[in-house]
Amino acid sequence: MALSDVVHTFGQWLLAKHGERVHKIALDAGFTCPNRDGAKGIGGCTFCNNASFSPNAPAEETGGCGTSILPVRRGRSARPLAEQLDAGREGIARRTRANKYLAYFQAYTNTYADVEQLKALYDQALAVPGMIGISVGTRPDCVPNAVLDLLANYRQEGLEVILELGLQSAFDESLARVNRGHGLKEYIDTCRAARARGIPVCTHLILGLPGEDERHYQRSLDIVLDIGTDGLKLHPLHVVKGTQLANEWRRGDYAPLALADYVRAAADLIERTPWDVVYHRITGTAPARLLLTPRWCASKWPVVNAIVTELERRGSRQGAKAASPREVLHVCPA
Repeated sequence: MALSDVVHTFGQWLLAKHGERVHKIALDAGFTCPNRDGAKGIGGCTFCNNASFSPNAPAEETGGCGTSILPVRRGRSARPLAEQLDAGREGIARRTRANKYLAYFQAYTNTYADVEQLKALYDQALAVPGMIGISVGTRPDCVPNAVLDLLANYRQEGLEVILELGLQSAFDESLARVNRGHGLKEYIDTCRAARARGIPVCTHLILGLPGEDERHYQRSLDIVLDIGTDGLKLHPLHVVKGTQLANEWRRGDYAPLALADYVRAAADLIERTPWDVVYHRITGTAPARLLLTPRWCASKWPVVNAIVTELERRGSRQGAKAASPREVLHVCPA
């Protein structure tokens, strides 16, 4: 059984809409984070080393994940955007015959700049031949109205636009525990403002945050679905080098999820999610050079296959236990 048989995947959604495969090109535009540079906090989230999920970040770089409009906060060495775009297209050409791309502004907080500077960066990516739109990863407390209006304008031009909001948990105490620097309210406000403009939202949720269990994961999902989201990304919390969480793990103050526990919890959430909400990701990985624990987070497909096997064992699929149909934007669901 394939993943797309039991989960409404983003890749399949794009294929159905565009009639051919569309690949993301992950980009590091040199942003930082208001939770690291002092605007909201210092040190960033306890779990975050941005190099663990950004393919273009230097190996030694540590960072945070994206309310004021501020200049682009650089202070990091990122490869020129044009070079990253060319390398991304060349890599895709070697692996597949895909000719359409989505620019994924991934590293750090990709709305943390003056709107004119953001437009220049986004426009540069959108000018690449075959580029059909952008996906912008950010924090829910760092998306002012001017940025939402800019993204809405791209949508009106017929481009795919996805706003990826890193909520991680709907529990404010959990967010405070990992030093997120925002709460649920900021997510609610930004999510509703984006969707009111026709901008699809993809919500990131982390399983395994300190002090949380299956009850927290399910409640977070239910809250997100009630607020309204168009897509989801699930991540297991893994411990990587250069983070406060690594220190907590070494002291014995944090223990990560076992693979079986993550597979069971992810399958539960997938069952509770209506089919018309698109899953962009059902697990996450970190490079072996940075990953401390759990080691199963070094590889994607064994985890994906285990979740598919669990759903197949249950005779289940996405939406099998959804409470009720929910309103989603029938546009590019993040």
